[in-house]
Amino acid sequence: MSKEKIYIEYPMKGSASMIWKYIGTASGLSPWFADRVESIDKNYRFYWGKTEQRSAHLVAQRNGVYVKFRWDDESQSTYFEMRIAYNELTREHTLEITDFAEKGEADDQRDLWDSQIENLRRQSGM
Repeated sequence: MSKEKIYIEYPMKGSASMIWKYIGTASGLSPWFADRVESIDKNYRFYWGKTEQRSAHLVAQRNGVYVKFRWDDESQSTYFEMRIAYNELTREHTLEITDFAEKGEADDQRDLWDSQIENLRRQSGM
């Protein structure tokens, strides 16, 4: 089954450096994205609960701007990216998410991201 690309924007209250702290490091990702995150070089392992885990490869990164991961068990053409953008008009930062979902499951994938970002906001105060 082919996947469709989804894009979501979340306005954030924090500075770019604060947002980066939570998306650009394994220790930053662990309080909100997964229960535990381990990284060795560009290889990441994400743990949820006692038994669920997934591995991903850091495909690209620009410090302070974005991280792009590819799940090891997914197609080479899919990825998930978290990017920090700044809106000059509102003077606010936005966390832009690009991800892929199975056809017909885009709404579920967006709901999952909504939940994750709510966790991020709770953990960070953003």
